[in-house]
Amino acid sequence: MVLWEGRFKKGIDSRTNDFNSSIKFDYRMYKEDILGSIAHAKMLGKQDIISKEESDKIVDELNNILNDIEDGKLEIDFNAEDIHMFIETELTKRIGDTGKRLHTARSRNDQVALDIRMYLRKEIVEIKDDLKKLIHVFLDKALNNLDIVMPGYTHLQHAQPITYAHYMMAYVEMFLRDLDRLEDSYRRLNIMPLGSAALASTTYNIDRNFVKQELDFSDVTKNSLDGVSDRDFVLDLAYTLSLMMIHMSRFSEEVILWTSSEFKFIELDDSFSTGSSIMPQKKNPDITELVRGKTGRIIGDLNTLLVMMKGLPLAYNKDMQEDKEAIFDAIDNTKMCINILIPMVDTYKILKDNMLDKAKIGFINATDCADYLVKKGMPFRQAYKIVGSIVSYCIDNNKILETLSLDEYKKFNDNFDKDIYEYIDLKNCVEKRNVIGGPSSKQVKKRIDEVLNILN
Repeated sequence: MVLWEGRFKKGIDSRTNDFNSSIKFDYRMYKEDILGSIAHAKMLGKQDIISKEESDKIVDELNNILNDIEDGKLEIDFNAEDIHMFIETELTKRIGDTGKRLHTARSRNDQVALDIRMYLRKEIVEIKDDLKKLIHVFLDKALNNLDIVMPGYTHLQHAQPITYAHYMMAYVEMFLRDLDRLEDSYRRLNIMPLGSAALASTTYNIDRNFVKQELDFSDVTKNSLDGVSDRDFVLDLAYTLSLMMIHMSRFSEEVILWTSSEFKFIELDDSFSTGSSIMPQKKNPDITELVRGKTGRIIGDLNTLLVMMKGLPLAYNKDMQEDKEAIFDAIDNTKMCINILIPMVDTYKILKDNMLDKAKIGFINATDCADYLVKKGMPFRQAYKIVGSIVSYCIDNNKILETLSLDEYKKFNDNFDKDIYEYIDLKNCVEKRNVIGGPSSKQVKKRIDEVLNILN
């Protein structure tokens, strides 16, 4: 069945049909297409645009088609142009001319816009649930490791002492922002476009608010041109997924570093590692390398969507068919990455002694040493210079701040006393940072409890 056969004198070339076809990727919207059509048919009957009997017949058969697809009794025909035509053709095959009345007062343009909004709405809910599971794993790791001291880094150089729990909670904050962006994306896409028709709405007495309520949208689009040509909501979600992947990629990069012999902070479970075909000793973090790689792919999907939309005139253009492959790919791969990171993080082992040993080198308590002098009344810049000289002395003499004698300290400044050792103890350095957002166990535990309340 060709929709425009009345206008054309020649049949469509098979190559044109193949090039135009989108069913190989839009088939996944079959349920949304059917549910949208059911709501539309109900509205047509309610408004006496078609008879109530015809409306009921269409609705009943659409439900049968949905059940048959989900039960495996009806296979989707991938020779059809798209999922919308497949459903309509199957409906007409089953109930004859009554099925042809379904498309009254709508266009494929607003039908497609409706289906993609409904489909992305469903996917956002699933991604949010997956992301919450990942956050819970990070929270568990943090809660069970509140007192494990490790070096914090800037420029990938030892900087100041933190805890492993504080480190994990940094990623929790990123993921919470991702959740917020997902919710914001949902809010913006949850607007019902059906009734825009091709671009200029319709002359039929339709009830858009009825369809909105049937399909649980929060509002209807306010401009028919925009209703069929808007893909901001697809871009919103693609950006949100790209940023979420960037967060997972940053974590993955650190897992790759931390499993190396140079760091040896964590050890991956055998079931979430791979080996080498030639080197028997290898244990590779392939999962995190793939997450890192797929991040580039999903950023590419976002770029595809941005470039696709940048020069399109109003209203609908066939270019917009390209939105689905890109956003579907971004969704599929993001979900895949989240769901493999969950068990990987849950099962890896934290090598806390190695973390502490690494924290003891690199003078990460030097700032605390300077703060010690400041609290004795010295200006910070003067204290900074004195401690810098102490560090230089330690490097020359193969010592660390904890192993300097009190006499050595006093050579640099008389304000040093025996309490300096307690002040620069690594665990004390962490616990003294008892401010909101700081790494002290009290503050981290408080934030864990807050996040658990947010998630619940």
